[in-house]
Amino acid sequence: METIKKHLEEKSHKSILILKEDLNTVRAGRANAALLDKVMVEYYGVPTPLKNLSNISVPDPRTLLITPFDIKSIGEIEKAINMANIGIHPSNDGKCVRLVVPQVTEERRKELTKTVKKMGEDAKVAVRNLRREANDELKKLEKAHEITEDDLKKALDQIQKTTDKTIKEIDDIVAAKDKEILEV
Repeated sequence: METIKKHLEEKSHKSILILKEDLNTVRAGRANAALLDKVMVEYYGVPTPLKNLSNISVPDPRTLLITPFDIKSIGEIEKAINMANIGIHPSNDGKCVRLVVPQVTEERRKELTKTVKKMGEDAKVAVRNLRREANDELKKLEKAHEITEDDLKKALDQIQKTTDKTIKEIDDIVAAKDKEILEV
C-alpha cells in the first residue's frame, strides 16, 4: 500500500519536472539558454545536443551568445537553430552565433499563454492517469483480501490528497509562467 503511494508521488514529481522542462522552451521575450535545450546539431553525421558542442551564455536580457568549441561546426549550428523553428534567426561573425530575442507582440503573448495552459493541462491529465492506476491497484489488493475495506478507503483518500497537491503545484507553475509571459 505504501509502495503504491510512493510510486504515485515519484511519478507525479517526474510529471512536474517534465512540465518545467517543457515550459523552459517557451519563449517569453527574455533570452534564456533553455530555449536551445532541444536543438540537435548534425556534428560529423551524429545528431548532438547543441549544449554539448558549445558554450551558451546570456550577455544581456535579449541576446544569447553561442560559442562553439569547434569553430568548423558554426554553419551546422546555425542550420540546426533555423531547423528547430524557435522563431529566432541566428547571425554569426565567424567565431560565435548570436541570437537576438525579439520583443513578443501582445497577440503572440496570448498564443503563448494558451500553449502554456495546454502544457499544464497535459501534465494534470498525466497525474490523473497516475491516480487512476494507483486506485486500480489498491482495489485489486482489496479484492484479493490483502487489505481491508477501511484501509482501502484511507489509501484512496491519501492518493486523492497527493493528486490534489500535485495539481495545485502544476497550477502554480503555469500561473507563474503566464505572469512571466504577460510581463512587458
